[in-house]
Amino acid sequence: MVDQPLRDELAAVVAERDWAQFHTPENLAKSISIEAAELLECFQWGPDAPPDRVREELADVLTYCLLLAERIGADPTQLVRDKLAITRQKYPVEKSRGSSAKYDAL
Repeated sequence: MVDQPLRDELAAVVAERDWAQFHTPENLAKSISIEAAELLECFQWGPDAPPDRVREELADVLTYCLLLAERIGADPTQLVRDKLAITRQKYPVEKSRGSSAKYDAL
């Protein structure tokens, strides 16, 4: 999912600017939330958000997610796979297909 060259490039950008000192798990989690709010702001007044702005804000969210995963020593690809395994158990296809109901309401 996330290739090593991208992770290396991101680490280089952070190292060149000496930003790692600010990248505590707490600060990165806050940054994810802030950037996610900026992404949501794109859709504040309707469903037709400017695609370039959506991509830019989504990139910010993803960047901070990758930085947080790296900081806590987690592989982002494995995190997603582990969560998919949980989701498959909580939302079996035969009960959840086409439904937006929460798992405890299926």
